[in-house]
Amino acid sequence: MPQSVYQVIHLYSAAPAKPAWGEPCNGCGVCCAAEPCPVGQRMFGVRQGACPALVWQAQAGRYGCGLLLQPGRYLPYLPTPLHGLARRWLARRIAAGQGCDSDAEVGDQPP
Repeated sequence: MPQSVYQVIHLYSAAPAKPAWGEPCNGCGVCCAAEPCPVGQRMFGVRQGACPALVWQAQAGRYGCGLLLQPGRYLPYLPTPLHGLARRWLARRIAAGQGCDSDAEVGDQPP
């Protein structure tokens, strides 16, 4: 019988609840708090744990990708006129706006 794997992630309590797989992204942050996407893995050299570019947007009450929100912070060598191009390219690479692709099950504690 396969064992279940549990991971503890820490998110702001004001973050929205995780949507079902395939539903529109609502900025819950679960996917990026669990592990970096392939872009984050390459950019930051980490494969486990929260993505370093996971950003809490207090005003909006949701999480976002810092690579898209603040490309100059994470890509300081990139000239400012190319930030828009970088945002579009990165959004395609991380499938931003394509719906929830995290199959994580969220709960307060393991069953």
